[in-house]
Amino acid sequence: MKTIQIKTTFTAGEVSSDLLGRGDLRAYENGALKLRNVFIQPTGGIKRRSGLRYIDTAAGAGRLISFEFNTEQTYLLVLTDLQIAVYANGVLQTMLVSPWAEADLAQLAWTQSADTLLLVHPDYPPKKLTRSGGGVWALVDWVFYSETNRIHQPMYKFADSAITVTPSGTGGTITLTASASVFEAGHAGTRLRVGNKEVQVTSVDSPTVVTVSVKETLGSTSATVDWEEQSFSPVHGYPVTVAFHQDRLVIGGSQDLPNRLWFSQSGDLFNFDLGTGLDAEAIEFGIFSDQVNAIRGVFSGRHLQVFTSGAEWMVTGDPLTPSTVQIKRQTRVGSRVDRYIAPLDVDGATLFVARNGQELREFVYTDVEQAYQSTDLALLSKHIITTPADQDFDQKRRLLFLVREDGKFATLTVFRAEEVAAWTLHETAGSMLSVCVAGDVVYFLINRDGAYLIEQIDDDLHLDSALAGESGTPANEWSGLGHLEGKTVSVVADGRVQAAEIVSSGVVTLDGAYSTVQIGLPYTHLIEPLPPANTTDIGAARAVRLVEATFRLKETAALQLNVGRGLKDVSLRQLGDDEILDAPAPLVSGDIRVQAYGWSYDTSKPLWVIEQSLPLPFALLSVQMSVMANS
Repeated sequence: MKTIQIKTTFTAGEVSSDLLGRGDLRAYENGALKLRNVFIQPTGGIKRRSGLRYIDTAAGAGRLISFEFNTEQTYLLVLTDLQIAVYANGVLQTMLVSPWAEADLAQLAWTQSADTLLLVHPDYPPKKLTRSGGGVWALVDWVFYSETNRIHQPMYKFADSAITVTPSGTGGTITLTASASVFEAGHAGTRLRVGNKEVQVTSVDSPTVVTVSVKETLGSTSATVDWEEQSFSPVHGYPVTVAFHQDRLVIGGSQDLPNRLWFSQSGDLFNFDLGTGLDAEAIEFGIFSDQVNAIRGVFSGRHLQVFTSGAEWMVTGDPLTPSTVQIKRQTRVGSRVDRYIAPLDVDGATLFVARNGQELREFVYTDVEQAYQSTDLALLSKHIITTPADQDFDQKRRLLFLVREDGKFATLTVFRAEEVAAWTLHETAGSMLSVCVAGDVVYFLINRDGAYLIEQIDDDLHLDSALAGESGTPANEWSGLGHLEGKTVSVVADGRVQAAEIVSSGVVTLDGAYSTVQIGLPYTHLIEPLPPANTTDIGAARAVRLVEATFRLKETAALQLNVGRGLKDVSLRQLGDDEILDAPAPLVSGDIRVQAYGWSYDTSKPLWVIEQSLPLPFALLSVQMSVMANS
């Protein structure tokens, strides 16, 4: 029996092999068994992923963060061990000293408003990164609003409620004596409030006695339980995460107060004075439920969304005031606790990595239920989502880039309006460490044999860690390749693929003279479709044979195909298999028909495979197959 099968879309992406028996699913019809180093277009087609252009060599492992100064200027921040490198358009602008060691960077969280980037870490005082109009960069500590000797910062009584302190006086330099051991060396320099009057610790004399400088005259020298200390300090830790919401600065969690939220006064971002509960004054409360709720992220969306270690919450209040604020648990998924991965907004949904490290969840509000739902976007592609380390969304390409801890990275083509959510997996010669979208540019930090390279997605390249060159006079020596020293590289010269070369002293010497070159590390793209569905006569057959396949291509220069007799180059001009290597590669759009021979007795295997290492453009729109079945 002979049938015609047409595959017009790959919008389900690479699906798990567990679906090999589920030909009844829509994902089976629109998915593939393996998709490597390809991007899925929202329209359903597939193209070889863009190459990576080399930008610079970083000081070491770290994280990438975008800093948008204005609509015309976006910077890339490269955070490594105790320093921050600032880049504009791929050019290093300045280096700043930072307090965070390499091991600390996994827990670093940030948010931006206008020309200020706020960075927090549970073990370090929070920092503020600013760029002035004159191009001067500064990394400084947060400064909370102060007046009349009082600093309006969050305060909390960490000691047992029954423990008292007794002042030795009401002004000047005095001592405070606690009824139990509560003081540590780290209390030096911190502020306390006794009877709602502020003092500053100048020295810690013992676990029960501190010497303080009185900032606001105390009411009496009697023992009192009415005392508290600053919420963030070397003793009790610092903020875990931060965001801006409804003109307030929101702080989520700290080392010793992991489930607490603080909201600044409206319009006064560093003023956390609770006052008397007026509408514009600060807000503070804890999240209490039947499970641990260590806050891992706060995100400003339709509502303030709070992501904790065990659940997701919605904070409401329109406007948000001390009297209107409410918090309600929405779902019970939880976020990762071993590292901070920023939640992302994609078409009104918030994407976050689940605590188990095997799911990317879509947190979206439904008007029908007036609540949030959390959908697993990797339900059919669990093998792709393993221990994510970083993520960012490229609005221009409609691609979510997700870096895994094993050094590979995945992309999710997402288009919620069309219900498109398609995963592909990518590999490169090295280990991906971090990803960041700055403006319209996607940057990666990659460990390539101990060298930490900054590279960016470049649609004009089909090699990794690559550079492109042009010379008015044809040349055979091309330099500037020191970052690839000693490596075997692929070369495209004047549009033709050349023999592989080895970089020596940062130079590649070609056999001939050329005007344009692209030189970099090769990668292979792979497209392996699912076998015919077992719900059809083809799937129930004992043997199948691919008679002919028609591949509809777009702007493609090379096609390497296996239809049962090994991988072969297919001439796009139908003039011979080797011509593509002997002349500048043409870009072909249209149908390429390929004949196939031989029966396959394993119907669980695909009928064709595309596997191409040639660094040339490739795009596949659809496949039509003529298949013979023997029952």
